[in-house]
Amino acid sequence: MPTTATRSESFHYPWRDDNRFEVLVDGSNFLPQMLAAIDTARHIVLLEMYLIESGCVVDRFVTALLAAAVRGVRIYLLLDDFGAIGLKQHDRDRLVHDNIRIVYYNRLHSHSTLMNMYRIFLLHQERSLHRNHRKLLLVDGQTAFVGGAGLVDVFDPPEHPEKQWRETMVEIQGPVVADWQELFSASWNRYASEALALPPIPAANAIGHQRGRVTVNDIERFSEVLLSLTWQITHAKERVWFATAYFVPRWRIRRSLKRAARSGVDVRLLLPGPITDHPGVRYISQRLYGRLIRNGVRIFEYQPRFFHAKTVLCDNWVAIGSSNFDRWNLRWNLEANQEVDDRDLAAQVKAIFEQDFNNSVEFSYENCRQTGWFTRLLQWFWKRVEILSQKIGR
Repeated sequence: MPTTATRSESFHYPWRDDNRFEVLVDGSNFLPQMLAAIDTARHIVLLEMYLIESGCVVDRFVTALLAAAVRGVRIYLLLDDFGAIGLKQHDRDRLVHDNIRIVYYNRLHSHSTLMNMYRIFLLHQERSLHRNHRKLLLVDGQTAFVGGAGLVDVFDPPEHPEKQWRETMVEIQGPVVADWQELFSASWNRYASEALALPPIPAANAIGHQRGRVTVNDIERFSEVLLSLTWQITHAKERVWFATAYFVPRWRIRRSLKRAARSGVDVRLLLPGPITDHPGVRYISQRLYGRLIRNGVRIFEYQPRFFHAKTVLCDNWVAIGSSNFDRWNLRWNLEANQEVDDRDLAAQVKAIFEQDFNNSVEFSYENCRQTGWFTRLLQWFWKRVEILSQKIGR
């Protein structure tokens, strides 16, 4: 099994057997299950979140968390300070309770975008760029939810459900949950005034038969998510299907994808189409399409909604989590993925990919050559912006 040979000594968490994983597509499916888990909590709820913004989704979660706190459940919220800009004071006040603790990761001096850009570019306060991009809900040390979603209405719009962002989460039970709890504690302790001392999760009977591992990206050490991804692409025999919201990968990933395609592996990219929250990133991505397609990589752009999921399928290996594998994420952000090595789950993820491909438009090399001058100008401009961003802090 290829996964077992992945330089396991280089990773903080080992592969663990006897887990159960359930892949959940779209907020209309995974948000109710996350809320149901909070409703049944008896001891501890841990929530680590990058993007959180006042609205209907946040209202549902604040209500559930408050009800749990009233029952005596201890609540620990680790929110990225920049990602929580949209959390209004009214909701922050609602979360004031003896059983609720909140830590804001890497507090900013100001929530003004212009002021933060001034600090980054002119004062060289590189630390402001360090963000916690992880998404995790963990209940009673028994059940975890991991993926790319935030607590924002775009993942379950109350008025236009057909416009919800296309997202994937995974529900987790089994031994790897203890690793997620340890990772949460480490992130919490980095910025909390008091260290978080959670009771260890007792060893449990086998919950499932699936094998999983937690991989992380930490700004203070090398990226496990990058190391694992490139190893899996390099050793894939049948397919490499790669879905991400922002495709601005390091050359190492592009080289691995091209080499895999030239060796006969079915390599496909599933990326956002015209509906996106960052059009500039799409223009940067499209500059890369030509060479990738010439080397045998197939590229699909999702059409119905904004595609925000982060999922990779290499033969029977699956990765779902917070990392987009783009240069910015891997350089500045805390990220974490759930890896699974299981034939049955891989088959489920393959079916999800196939459905998404059917809702996408495939690019050809001729499409790239026929790009109009104005689009080429935009691609050139955003490429210059991307190059400038890479120089920050050097």
